[in-house]
Amino acid sequence: AYPLLPSPVYDPDGAKRLLADAGYPNGFEITLAAPNDRYMNDEQIAKAIAQMWTKIGIKTTVNAMPSNVFFGKRSKNEFGLWLAGWAAQTGEMSSPLRALVATPNKEKGWGAANQGQYSDKTLDRLIDQAMLTVDDTRRRNLLREASKRSMEQFGVIPIHYEVTPWAMKKELEYQPRADQFTNAYDIVTTKP
Repeated sequence: AYPLLPSPVYDPDGAKRLLADAGYPNGFEITLAAPNDRYMNDEQIAKAIAQMWTKIGIKTTVNAMPSNVFFGKRSKNEFGLWLAGWAAQTGEMSSPLRALVATPNKEKGWGAANQGQYSDKTLDRLIDQAMLTVDDTRRRNLLREASKRSMEQFGVIPIHYEVTPWAMKKELEYQPRADQFTNAYDIVTTKP
């Protein structure tokens, strides 16, 4: 078993010290963009983050908008900071790693959702090795190492893990999809 990554410790005083050490003893102001209709409680999550950041000296304003507006603006790099999610449709970490934290590379199709332009050569090498590895255990371990490095470097800041609920009548059965889509043709009846 692979050990879980430790969660960052809540340390507002430490955060204030880091701000001061970085030359911002009085903090600064930012705007956090977010959709308000895509994820469960997305706008409320953004507001909670804004409150926590404001407490440490980063005065945060939330700019929440419908997802059809938000994602278009995010794709055009109109936000400095935003809240969004990602689902691993492949069932492994290669999907979010390649899209969110791999150095943008059109030739490879990497970094498509890396609007922050995060780049780390060591992380890219781990992802490269994993994508060329057919041995499931070795690939899984390489992707775990890449994920660990991404989290240690804060290539993205994970906020929460969303669980999507489905409810069915007793005589219906549905296998939930990782992409959160619900297709009527995938619902089956359990009654003969």
